[in-house]
Amino acid sequence: MWEKCKNKFYRFLRLQNAPVIKIYTGYGNGSSFQVFGHILSLSPIDRKKYRNGVVRNTLALLRLFFVKPIRNAAIDISFEGKIIQVVSEKDGFIKAEWTEENILPPGTYKCSFSYFTRKKIGITSTGMIIVPQPTTYACISDIDDTFLVSHSANLRKRLYVLFTENAKSRKPFKGAVRHYRLLAGIDDEDQAHNSFFYVSSSEWNLYTYIQQFISEQDLPRGVMLLSQMKTFSSLLTTGQGNHQGKFVRITKILQQFPGQKFVLLGDDTQQDPFIYKSIVEHFKQNIICVYIRRVGTPVKDTVLEVQHFIEAKGVKFYYFSHSEDAIAHSIQIGLLRPEAIHKMTGLT
Repeated sequence: MWEKCKNKFYRFLRLQNAPVIKIYTGYGNGSSFQVFGHILSLSPIDRKKYRNGVVRNTLALLRLFFVKPIRNAAIDISFEGKIIQVVSEKDGFIKAEWTEENILPPGTYKCSFSYFTRKKIGITSTGMIIVPQPTTYACISDIDDTFLVSHSANLRKRLYVLFTENAKSRKPFKGAVRHYRLLAGIDDEDQAHNSFFYVSSSEWNLYTYIQQFISEQDLPRGVMLLSQMKTFSSLLTTGQGNHQGKFVRITKILQQFPGQKFVLLGDDTQQDPFIYKSIVEHFKQNIICVYIRRVGTPVKDTVLEVQHFIEAKGVKFYYFSHSEDAIAHSIQIGLLRPEAIHKMTGLT
């Protein structure tokens, strides 16, 4: 009786009280691969209706942090006829890295995660792994306050936006979508699409939320690498993740694609300038340009110091307030073709 009442209560809150495996899009270079996920005994059901309203949006946001991880779960990952066995971490995080004997060509590949509960019930989830094709450059971008207006430097404003807006009502910075689509080459039939990696201090709880925002705004699809999942008790510290972990995730991407050139995009509200400074210090041969959005009114002297350091390493740096200025700079340094601009009218 108690179990039925509890399950009804969870359904009312749109929570799933049963084991679930969530898989996040992985990536590889054709020979080595990475894919991530979570296994949870309690998790939010994905939102399908986006009606405006503070109460609805608040409850929808709170649900994302009602999670219970399953630690030490034995997971079988099936990929191209191979089984990779891993064990979930204490927060339910699943991380798998492996190599293939035969190099796989660029494309999208399916993978599946399987788990058997103590009652021997099989749980399966399917995801995908991207092997990007080599292009002139790829992009690594932060999310909050880089293209998504988030007020990261002000906890009160950040939480207000999270609680009162949703993935369909949130706004990008003016011109940011246009710049990103141009960098990706999405609308240029004569150009191969440049890959995008979104690396953020936001938690894995917000994966579907951010994914929906990217889809709604027609931003380039890509691989998302986020920070450690949090439970409800840690909700007020959302977005204040371990920035050192962000450096590690970017480093892994660069190591995975040693022959690829990259453009880095971030903002000046938190640690992006300093993380990118460290990246350039270690991988200057792989970085073409660093873009830092100036969110506040004053220019920050610390960012100018980073700019001087990065430019001294022979890497271009642009500190900007408006995306149209960043687009003009991208044309100037040869990242964008002027003729491609005419195909992009009407995008914010």
